[in-house]
Amino acid sequence: MINTYNVNEKGYYGDFGGAYIPEMMYANIEELRTKYLKICSEEKFQKEFNDLLKQYVGRPTPLYYAERLSLNYNTKIYLKREDLCHTGAHKINNTIGQILLAKRLGKTRIIAETGAGQHGVATATVCALMGIKCIIYMGEVDISRQAPNVARMKMLGAEVKPAISGSKTLKDATNEAIRDWINNPIDTHYIIGSVVGPHPYPDMVARFQSVIGDEVMDQLKKMEGSENPNYVIACVGGGSNAAGLFYPYLDNENVKIICVEAAGKGIDTGKSAATSILGKEGIIHGSKTLLMQSFDGQITEPYSISAGLDYPGVGPMHANLYKTKRGEFISITDKEAMQWGLNLSRLEGIIPAIETSHAFAVLDKKKFKKDDVLVFNCSGRGDKDLDTYIDYFKL
Repeated sequence: MINTYNVNEKGYYGDFGGAYIPEMMYANIEELRTKYLKICSEEKFQKEFNDLLKQYVGRPTPLYYAERLSLNYNTKIYLKREDLCHTGAHKINNTIGQILLAKRLGKTRIIAETGAGQHGVATATVCALMGIKCIIYMGEVDISRQAPNVARMKMLGAEVKPAISGSKTLKDATNEAIRDWINNPIDTHYIIGSVVGPHPYPDMVARFQSVIGDEVMDQLKKMEGSENPNYVIACVGGGSNAAGLFYPYLDNENVKIICVEAAGKGIDTGKSAATSILGKEGIIHGSKTLLMQSFDGQITEPYSISAGLDYPGVGPMHANLYKTKRGEFISITDKEAMQWGLNLSRLEGIIPAIETSHAFAVLDKKKFKKDDVLVFNCSGRGDKDLDTYIDYFKL
């Protein structure tokens, strides 16, 4: 038996994962767990999924050789352009898959949580596409800092409900969505936006996002003569864009994995979301993983300038990559990430989401060889963050 970094039949990645759920959620989770693989492998499902990814999302997304960036850092840098997906980020790969699954399970109402609003928009989009009722839970703080995405969701016909407890961000929105699902088990499907939550969600979301890594393999083979880069690099909040890029490479140890976390104002400031450094093993949102918690096990408030990275935990796949040292974890401060938002804009004419900017800051933290091939997941575009960029740089 080879050592695999993928999920096992019990829903664990090494020590992490599983389904730690209240009894009232059992029926929902069990229905998903017993049916998702069978439904998703059906030929008709695959055809509909792939057709929508091609015709509606705009896949395959380009793998772009960043010439000026490569010259500046004396290495070969490729960007996987998920920012060019319909809705402006990778999130829609997963929502297309899950809405098709929900329809086959006979669900007529969709709920979701969102941080930056990208997953909320992607969920509202597929609900509009399929004519299904949509409720999005979003932290009150995120609603104010991601106003354009809130407007998009409303235009698409979704009801946006504010989460007003705790830090009023992603974690609290997730709590509200879980409460809703417990109260509406029959007609409702919960589209989780990242590789978090109880099994089968981390695996299911990773599978729907794995189209990213699969395309990279094909594209790189044509461009470099090999489907394997030296490094795959992505920002990690919950971790779905990273999981999508890493998926086909998990068990290929010749391809190094770099996960980039949000250090916020700095690791030791109390305003950070660097889970690998600050976290310890615990349970959040139905899954055993690494999470930021106080001495007595209370979940602590994460912080990042980017609304998509301020999650106090990390997906179980990534927790396992950290513990087994299969992945290298690097944390990037607000200041470094914001500067890279500007750098990428001026070097390559691509304005990235602030989440995505964190990943590129690795170029200043680590030395790469001239012949190294680096693939960065350019997970989202910066439109949603223009207000933050304007305030920060006084544009």
